[in-house]
Amino acid sequence: MIRHHPMTPGETFYGAIPVFHGFTSLMDPKLYSPLPDDWTIGVADIVDSTKAIAAHRYKAVNMAGAAVIAAVTNALEGREFPFVFGGDGASFAVAPGDLDPAREALAATATWVRGDLDLKMRVALVPVSAIRAQGLDVRVARFGPSANLSYAMFSGGGLGWADAAMKRGEFAVTEAPAGTQPDLSGLSCRFEEIPASRGLILSVLVVPARGAEAQAFRKVIEDVIDLVERSPDAGRPVPSQGPPLKWPPQGLEYEARAKRGGSLLQRRIGVLFYTLFVYLIVRFDIKIGGFVPKLYTRQVVENSDFRKYDDGLRMILDCTPELARALSDRLAAAARDGIVRYGLYQQDAAMMTCFTPSALRSDHVHFIDGARGGYASAATALKAMMAS
Repeated sequence: MIRHHPMTPGETFYGAIPVFHGFTSLMDPKLYSPLPDDWTIGVADIVDSTKAIAAHRYKAVNMAGAAVIAAVTNALEGREFPFVFGGDGASFAVAPGDLDPAREALAATATWVRGDLDLKMRVALVPVSAIRAQGLDVRVARFGPSANLSYAMFSGGGLGWADAAMKRGEFAVTEAPAGTQPDLSGLSCRFEEIPASRGLILSVLVVPARGAEAQAFRKVIEDVIDLVERSPDAGRPVPSQGPPLKWPPQGLEYEARAKRGGSLLQRRIGVLFYTLFVYLIVRFDIKIGGFVPKLYTRQVVENSDFRKYDDGLRMILDCTPELARALSDRLAAAARDGIVRYGLYQQDAAMMTCFTPSALRSDHVHFIDGARGGYASAATALKAMMAS
């Protein structure tokens, strides 16, 4: 990996945070470290994602959100940085030395999303110092869902403020010139929708109510996680044998559009042949070089990003109607007590968007959302509750 400058202590900050493994300890403040003051928060979201979802464009919306993470990762030459996938967008944090490549990647992604996905993406870069000037903070933890990789979790209220500032038009990053293509290597969506196996797929969003006492909010989140942990596989929506794989894949067009070089037709043909090759080796468990299909599939299951925390709890759960009711009852009681605001959304399937820089490494990441509206629809329910 080529670095154009020596790494400063601030740039090695994220890699030095210890990884925690039990999701139940998510709300322990000791797990979270404040971001250095000279870092910057990147935020991106789809404008009018509710309209896109109403038009059944779930896959396009998810592809746009995941594209932000792929483009920035590739621009930073694969070095670790904290990020979180939000369904119709993404958030991340970068060190000062990585700000310029991150800005270019964001600008190019917004252009690609408009040109290739026919969606409008807002993007902004917000200095951590500007967030702290508001009396808020950005603290980050690293959760390891498996031995293969870790995800970032954010607390302190700063991410929420950065997102709201972006929506007000502040700290905006201008789109790159038309035709600019970000490096989206590794971004794909080859798996089919994952039908619910326990009854329904539930999208969950829970944030603190304005003025809520931190300890009371922590207790509600811990209660919710405890309810989920007691359910089979902690509600993981990806079955142990991996998500369904068919050929040609549903996401063929999006993957072709994410590629660089050649006409769109050439890219479609290339993806068609490559996905056939992948389908056959996975379907018939053919080992090729260092690639072991069964091991890769197990890592896909373990590395699926179905629950996280970014100033609020986000989960995509495969659960029984009874568990959905229990969660709804607990959250409704907490909302009446002025502790939380929340959004829940039920659907019949989940979907996965993959970022696999190398199939030979174990740290590929798989973003999970509901297949009929997911996080964006849960956010609509949350906004309605806040408005009332």
